[in-house]
Amino acid sequence: MKVIDIPEPSPPGPGEVIVHPDAIGICGSDFHFFAGELQIFDRSPFPRIQGHEVTGIVEQVGPETEGRAAVGDRVAIMPISNCGDCYACSVGRGNVCDNFSLVGIHSDGGLQEKLLVPEAQVFPIDAKPEVAALAEPFSIGVRTINRSGISEGERVVVLGAGPIGQAVHLLARERGASTLLVDRTGRRLELGTATGAEGLLWEDRDQVVEACREWAGGEGPPLVVDATGAPDPIRAAVDMVASAGRVVVVGMSGEEVPLRIGAFTEKEIDLLGVSCCGPEEFAEAVRFVESNEGLLEPLISRRFSLEQAPEAVAYAMENPGDVVKVVITGA
Repeated sequence: MKVIDIPEPSPPGPGEVIVHPDAIGICGSDFHFFAGELQIFDRSPFPRIQGHEVTGIVEQVGPETEGRAAVGDRVAIMPISNCGDCYACSVGRGNVCDNFSLVGIHSDGGLQEKLLVPEAQVFPIDAKPEVAALAEPFSIGVRTINRSGISEGERVVVLGAGPIGQAVHLLARERGASTLLVDRTGRRLELGTATGAEGLLWEDRDQVVEACREWAGGEGPPLVVDATGAPDPIRAAVDMVASAGRVVVVGMSGEEVPLRIGAFTEKEIDLLGVSCCGPEEFAEAVRFVESNEGLLEPLISRRFSLEQAPEAVAYAMENPGDVVKVVITGA
């Protein structure tokens, strides 16, 4: 990764705006993209400017816009756009469009001083820059909660207490559920317990399965969310979930997981995947972030300047135990 000078974007065309990004969160998927580990990124040639967790100030508004944001407004950027023609789009799930485009992956992202984006992808937000940049990861949390079919009073196990795990916990609590966060890192668990979760330190798979079943009352939790993408936690989720329960996988990786097929037929469990989100879910995440700024600020582990972007990415990748969210701030 290098910091370089590039030409300014052309003036915004019809339905476009130019945003000055001033806070960009670093995501685990940025690590996978940087390392070339995930097949969904194959359509994205290098070099590429990264950054899809973006907030900033609108600097220019093009013609034929719909008035979503004016010059000077702070906006969060929904990074995904869809084709509207494939099967997924036809059934209202454009977040998994076969031809989707993601800012920072398929087009240049927020780690630059001026970002040209469609107006339809900007959402006005009233929050500090670093916290406003959390709208995108919290939109994944909203999508996870919606896919899970969560009910008030349910007991939910969340495997992984990173940014997405913390988002799922907080959104589940808002809907009246009880949450147990499981992680290998005590510091991440402390952040969750400070906001109402119970915490369990991962020692090994059998220990976690037994402890989570006991916490849920013996039968197993009705809902387990994996926010790790790692084989052992996903296998643990399938093993621990109650009969007729749901396992939701939002953690991302390119790894393979051995699962016992009998668990699906014996317990008749639902296994659900989660990708990005739709506009309504992004708007819901924006509202949550605006209403909970003080609650979310402790999730910001460290801040770097735009000139320090290579150092920021390296720090986040090399210190997973100390990091929840690294944010790069623009001038």
